[in-house]
Amino acid sequence: MKILFVGDVVGKPGRQILRRALPALVAGRGIDLVIANVENAAGGKGITREVAEAIRDAGVGVMTTGNHVWDKKEAIDYIGLEPRLLRPANFPAGVPGAGCYVARSARHDPVAVINVMGRIFMNPLDNPFHVVRAELEAVRPEARVVVVDFHAEATSEKLAMGWHLDGAVTAVLGTHTHVQTADERVLPNGTAYITDVGMTGPHDSIIGVHTGAALQRFLDGMPAKFETATGDPRLNAVLVTADAATGAARGIERLSLSTADVEAQAAGAGAA
Repeated sequence: MKILFVGDVVGKPGRQILRRALPALVAGRGIDLVIANVENAAGGKGITREVAEAIRDAGVGVMTTGNHVWDKKEAIDYIGLEPRLLRPANFPAGVPGAGCYVARSARHDPVAVINVMGRIFMNPLDNPFHVVRAELEAVRPEARVVVVDFHAEATSEKLAMGWHLDGAVTAVLGTHTHVQTADERVLPNGTAYITDVGMTGPHDSIIGVHTGAALQRFLDGMPAKFETATGDPRLNAVLVTADAATGAARGIERLSLSTADVEAQAAGAGAA
């Protein structure tokens, strides 16, 4: 089984390159399921129904989020209507939505996706290390393949989650920092890991924001209006290969595709 996990989709540039890239990637790589973090997909901050449905219709089977999940208020109502749109499972009881969803791959194998959020330099939520274990126990009868999106700031916390779940899940994939790390590996007991999948969006930016406004805040400390940049859209993702019978990861490949890469793949697919 091949699972494509797409790093934080940022604004219109991220949505556009995602939509353009997916058909050729899915066909050319034999991908069975696409998962994407979409918490910054609407205007660079938050998610709306219109944007979520466009991403879903582009071929994304499960959408994860993080600390920006409620930045667009309509998400509060919509998340209860769309089970494929997740919020971190360690939000307190009573918060709308769910932190886990069992999808079906192209071959109809069940794949559980669990979304949790870190606590270091983040909003204080329930302990993700305990919550993820509870979610895993609940979903284990349904699915052997389990992918965890750990939306967290601190590298140490992400690494700790990888080792915490090694052998218990198929993959622990970090999101949130928008900077792709080069530490992808399969841990000793069969869990694929990367500290951060990266950002699908404009890379001529400061983590997706126009450089001028972001840089000015560092220079003078004054409030500034942040707008989504547009330059150099790239798709950051990882491709996880898993054993559908056991849930163990067999490999993890890091992807960073420019617009030129995506167009070449699309042209190749069209010629074939």
